[in-house]
Amino acid sequence: MKNNLIGFLILITVCGLWNCQPKQSEEIKQPNILFIAIDDLNDWVGALEGHPQVKTPNIDRLAAKGILFTNAHTQSPLCNPSRASIMTGIRPSTSGIYNLSPHFRDVSLTRDAVTLPQYFQQHGYKTLSNGKIFHSLGNTPDKRTDFEEWGPIGGGTAGHPPAKLVGDTHMGNHPLLDWGVYPAEGDSVRNDYKVATWAEEKLGQLAQSDDEKPFFMAVGFWLPHVPLFATQKWFDLYPEEADIVLPPAPEDERVDVPDFAWYLHWYLPEVRLSWLKANNQWPNIVRSYLATISFTDAQVGRVLDALEANGLADNTLIVLWSDHGFHLGEKGITGKNTLWERSTHVPLIFSGPGIPEGVKTNKPAELLDIYPTLVDWVGLPEKDGLEGISLVPQIKDVNAPRERPAITTHNPGNNSVRSEHWRYIRYANGAEELYDHRSDPHEHRNLAGDPSMKTVIADHAKWIRPSDAPHAPGSQHRVLEQVDGAWFWEGNPIKWEELIR
Repeated sequence: MKNNLIGFLILITVCGLWNCQPKQSEEIKQPNILFIAIDDLNDWVGALEGHPQVKTPNIDRLAAKGILFTNAHTQSPLCNPSRASIMTGIRPSTSGIYNLSPHFRDVSLTRDAVTLPQYFQQHGYKTLSNGKIFHSLGNTPDKRTDFEEWGPIGGGTAGHPPAKLVGDTHMGNHPLLDWGVYPAEGDSVRNDYKVATWAEEKLGQLAQSDDEKPFFMAVGFWLPHVPLFATQKWFDLYPEEADIVLPPAPEDERVDVPDFAWYLHWYLPEVRLSWLKANNQWPNIVRSYLATISFTDAQVGRVLDALEANGLADNTLIVLWSDHGFHLGEKGITGKNTLWERSTHVPLIFSGPGIPEGVKTNKPAELLDIYPTLVDWVGLPEKDGLEGISLVPQIKDVNAPRERPAITTHNPGNNSVRSEHWRYIRYANGAEELYDHRSDPHEHRNLAGDPSMKTVIADHAKWIRPSDAPHAPGSQHRVLEQVDGAWFWEGNPIKWEELIR
């Protein structure tokens, strides 16, 4: 006992001289961030049950290890405005960025915005990126300030076959409007494969680095964006003889849809369902979309495996998202550019230290919420000016109340409001749609004209602003605007008799 007492007194004395407190870095170690973006992926993910035949084992295992927001929606059904909103934390209806141009650094409201990775860099994170994160990288050095390190690939598919696999398509025969088996022996020639390889290598380097900084790594995959090319092995997952399940698209499903809905996708490279049927391409494009999803899922799996193999998984927060959805014949069209579920509904998963595992919530979520959620979860100072709401309350308790529904905007004045059970749409001319997702998940019956729905409509309409910001200067591509009382699509007057159905 006497010896123990002497040892204890010596320990107290030594600690008093040398301050035996654990270092701050040992007490609080902020998690790394792995930020995975996928382009044009709708809810055809196994965990979301969007298509009965889809095979996404890696995204599904990520969902099983974290929380899946089953009712997550984009702020815009188009790449540039969606990604600008996610990265700046500002709505399209505030910034005026609704179209494929301009770059957000060319818009006065967002020119000096501190983007999500920049904010983490300001608070001690090492930031690096490869693949498609922003819609475009920007053509000047001042537009490439968001990451400390940029990988060599900004997006794209890394080449096309010598001739289009599906031949000429209507509405412009755009080179991106193609799908089918890519004529190559292996996947290593594809850009998304190269992005995953870069991520594997970087994660290995970060694990061996003496730099104590946590990292924010953004990894962006292009597919299943058109062209829908994948090598034969991915098509073999969906053999033609398996009778590919086509999405529900009744002939009359636009009978009760306002005519103005056509204005949002008046004339686009993306083909109509009528063209797919006439050219016997509907099963082929659905199969191609499924194959490219599975290819992308495999690349996600490679990144997740590298995170685990390098001992980084236990201290890395992962967020996986898609910028918007994609139609494969629903409502008579393909592509995005709508305010319906198929175009707005996206995967959103958070996984990592402290995140509950295998949890799902149907509370509405917005991609706009990613920025404040990551800031909140990591414990950084609250960022002023963000228009999203942290999802941390729902991560901690799936039944926690949500302050508002999810709002999607496509060109000024066209808005969708998605709550737990309803979707309400109001177009710029005042036309309306309302769908009850409990009984009509595919949005085939418009209830907006039902007098008994007035209260439901009012409850949702209150979330739509009296007016949206006008188009930002330099807006181009898929621009819908009213000039002197007439509606114009990409600078040309809309003439109903010229509609391509």
